[in-house]
Amino acid sequence: MIDIDGSEKSGSGTILRLAVAMAAIKGQSLHITNIRHKRPNPGLKHQHLESVLTAAKLCNAEVRGASLGSSELWFTPKEIRGGTVEAVIETAGSIPMLFLSTLPICLFAHIPVHLHVARGGTDTRNAPTINYLRNILLPVLAKMGIEAEITVQKYGYYPKGVGEATLRVKPTPCLMPLTLETFGNLNAVGGVSVCTFLADRQVAQRQARAAQGLLSQNGYQTDIQVVNDQSNPIQKGSSITLWAKTSTSVIVGADSLGELQKTAEEVGREAAQRLITELAVQPTVDEFLADMLIPYMALSEGRSVFLTRGITEHIESNIWLMEKILNTKFTLTKLDCLYRIEKIS
Repeated sequence: MIDIDGSEKSGSGTILRLAVAMAAIKGQSLHITNIRHKRPNPGLKHQHLESVLTAAKLCNAEVRGASLGSSELWFTPKEIRGGTVEAVIETAGSIPMLFLSTLPICLFAHIPVHLHVARGGTDTRNAPTINYLRNILLPVLAKMGIEAEITVQKYGYYPKGVGEATLRVKPTPCLMPLTLETFGNLNAVGGVSVCTFLADRQVAQRQARAAQGLLSQNGYQTDIQVVNDQSNPIQKGSSITLWAKTSTSVIVGADSLGELQKTAEEVGREAAQRLITELAVQPTVDEFLADMLIPYMALSEGRSVFLTRGITEHIESNIWLMEKILNTKFTLTKLDCLYRIEKIS
């Protein structure tokens, strides 16, 4: 039995998601208490509940305590089968976060996984955009041998959600190590700017122009794709995702969301400034990608390493959890403006 106190470290939903994923992969029962203890509304919310239930579908798990508001959960996994799985969030809860919860499990399935998620948010607060996962996370994971792709049927935003996306994964139980130690030379800066049913106000174009303007002022020429989406007439919204690629196969990213009382220009400049801040210190992984990579490094064979700008509470939480459940060992070393994160065993 794996026992986890969800109030440790960040006390966030990330601990729940990763604990469930690792329990499924190890085939061991999980008991977790104090779920999301340090968050304003503790316990399971819609998106966390659906993440648990979707994980359970993937491995035919028995689950107790899986209800809204629950702070304690028992998760007993069986075989990870794979195949087609349907999930429904029912709110603007993050589809990318559900994908982050389940992708590690899918790697250990018997057959390829086709995970379709409906009625959620593709681009929401406190979560990566769907295009961040598509253009930054998945290409980096491909370096570890992971074959996965995401397609978007409907973009979804706060407060209604009603977004829809599909994750397809080829099982890859033996992961190659990830070694990103040198930033290299900057090859290209790109991005994608999306708006849904806001083409009449040129929101996607304005986000892109503002981002390009600020990046140009700082010496970066940028190619940003503009998408005037019409997939979701129920919920208007927008986002922009930017990335930089280097000669050493490094991909550093940033994103930003459209919101009420926030101009399209502000959205574009916000994402651009975040990318500029990252590039100023030449990391090999941006600080948001860093915490996402920790579980895959822990599951891989041999030594993995990257350099990142800061140590967030999610990075600390994920390292703590992987060391506790998988008996791996990470080291964190300060190097001038960067931190070197290495999985050594």
